[in-house]
Amino acid sequence: MSLQKLIKQCAKNDRQAQQEIYHLYAGSLFSICLKYSNNKQEAQDNFQDGFITIFKKIGQFDFRGSFEGWAKRVMINTVLLKYRKKSVLNIVTEDIPDEVIVEVDDEEISLDFLLDLIRGLPERYRLVFNLYVLDGYSHREIAGMLKIAEGTSKSNLARARVILRQQIERYQTGQQSI
Repeated sequence: MSLQKLIKQCAKNDRQAQQEIYHLYAGSLFSICLKYSNNKQEAQDNFQDGFITIFKKIGQFDFRGSFEGWAKRVMINTVLLKYRKKSVLNIVTEDIPDEVIVEVDDEEISLDFLLDLIRGLPERYRLVFNLYVLDGYSHREIAGMLKIAEGTSKSNLARARVILRQQIERYQTGQQSI
């Protein structure tokens, strides 16, 4: 069955089509939840809520652009909505330099270690970092998604980079282990 037909069947609550869509996109969408969650359990909860939202809103997909891109945006927005409702976004607006360069010797530091460092960031910084660096959103888009000022998005990104740089430097100098 073509993707377009699967999507149309999902809009009619066809369980078989929903199962096929789920299996096609579960891996990439769950990885998004892992990026935006504090732990695996929270990621699983976010993943389930996100897929429920995708299936509720699938009739809104207009077949312009990729379905996967649309589904990722719905998943991210679902997760961010949960965070906004819980009021965990205590955004800091301190003045931080715009750009902090983090140099990493990729032979010494694994991707899993870097992802653990990112997951360890305070939520307000992790969300902005993930949206900007990993998912390519602009500060203007992030500000709209998180209901914050664009400058706040920039300062939270800069602060996240400072924290990551400090943790990487501690690791590289032997003060922190994997």
